[in-house]
Formats: sequence, structure tokens, C-alpha cells
Amino acid sequence: MTRIKTYSDLIDRITFDERFQYLKLGGSVGHATFGFDRYINQAFYRSFEWKRAREFVIVRDNGCDLGIIGREIHHEILIHHMNPINAEDITNGEAWLIDPEYLITTTKRTHNAIHYGVDLQHPKVVVARKPGDTKLW
Repeated sequence: MTRIKTYSDLIDRITFDERFQYLKLGGSVGHATFGFDRYINQAFYRSFEWKRAREFVIVRDNGCDLGIIGREIHHEILIHHMNPINAEDITNGEAWLIDPEYLITTTKRTHNAIHYGVDLQHPKVVVARKPGDTKLW
């Protein structure tokens, strides 16, 4: 059985890498999530309820990637469902779809890395160089 991922569990993980590893799904590129039912999720993402939940999550996470201060998102903010959704969830009006406990702010790059399991897609911390450094990274 797959464990339900929550914001409460996520925030116990301090670093970006810890949060990324918690959320990582390990899917594959080209795997259809909605297929011919894509119109269902597109209607959902245009709904007032989704837009309200989205705004709340962005403010809660300070507009930062995975809610990590210092990783502010300046364009293309996405809200990621921590637990995969399907057309049936939307059609049934599952309340957890708009519950902030199951949502997190991400960049498109981080979102794709979570879904497709590519660790290298998220930015690494840059080590500042100092005068006198003799060792290359």
C-alpha cells in the first residue's frame, strides 16, 4: 500500500533534497496520466475552488520551491498534488484535491523531476569560491 503524503510530514524535512526525496514518484516520461480524460483535469484547474486553494498554498509556502525559504519562484509557479490524482477523483469531487495538507508549491522543473524521477533536474547548491582556492569544485 502506498503511504499518503502530507504537508505536515513534508515540513519535518528541512532541506530541499529531503523534501524532494519524500515527494519523488519515479514515473517515466510519456506515461499518460489522464489520456483522453485530460479535459476533466483541465476543467478542474480552471475552477474557483482550485484557484482559491492554489492561492492559499502559494502564500503559505511564501512562493518558494517546496516551501524552502531562499528558493523563491519568480515565474511559472505550480501547485503539486503530493498524491497522484486521476479522473475519477475529480469526477467524484474528492475533498482532498483542494486540501492544502496534500499540496505544495513547486517550479515546473521541480515538478517534472518529482514525476519523472530525474534527480539532476533540480538545481544544486553553488559553492562560493574565495581568493586562494586551489581546488576545483
